[in-house]
Amino acid sequence: MRIYETDFDIEAKGDKSPVTKADKIAEEQITRAIIEGVTADFPVVGEEAASMGKLPNVPDTPFWLVDPLDGTKEFISRNGEFTVNIALIENAKPILGIVHVPINSVSYCGLNSGTFKIGNNQTRVNIQCRQAQGGLTALVSRSHRTPDIDIYLDNFNITSEASAGSSLKFCRIAEGIADIYPRLGRTMEWDTAAGHAVMYFAGGSVKTLDGEELTYGKPGFENPHFVAVGPGVLASQK
Repeated sequence: MRIYETDFDIEAKGDKSPVTKADKIAEEQITRAIIEGVTADFPVVGEEAASMGKLPNVPDTPFWLVDPLDGTKEFISRNGEFTVNIALIENAKPILGIVHVPINSVSYCGLNSGTFKIGNNQTRVNIQCRQAQGGLTALVSRSHRTPDIDIYLDNFNITSEASAGSSLKFCRIAEGIADIYPRLGRTMEWDTAAGHAVMYFAGGSVKTLDGEELTYGKPGFENPHFVAVGPGVLASQK
């Protein structure tokens, strides 16, 4: 957050997406903390290392996916809607996901025993997706909305919309504030894995447009288009 409060420089990666000093420093610190403080047995796949061609092999063993600053555009615009995403993958599925919101020190954690939210006062509250009933609330990206999104959402009874940046969209569905978030653009596995776990263990799902659960450890770590939904949403499709 010290960098957030300064006049930081902005660079462009090979794919033209922005990157700041905060992205790089955070990934180094998170990777070191995992290896030294948790386990060195599982490889760490980080966004910034991957952008420099440093992709470890991820054979049939668990591995970590790290996005040190999800929502760099939100970080640059200083709207507070950026997150830190850490996920553990096993058998192509996220089995642990942590989405931390630095601006207010709130964290969301999804694991086998359920999903919970920890506020800045360290109070832990269990959260759960809501069952689809009647009109749905759709979440749309602040930075990546396209006409295809509107066409896709026309298939559902959408009665309200909300915007959110980064993995906060997954968290909003996990805590029962919204119902559906379609993403019909390019994303990488480190963008989605932590939020996927938070949603999944709260009762939601992240599906490809073919109806399959989104998986991890794919060649190149690139995701297909997907939709994140609470329970009962896809069944309500027109």
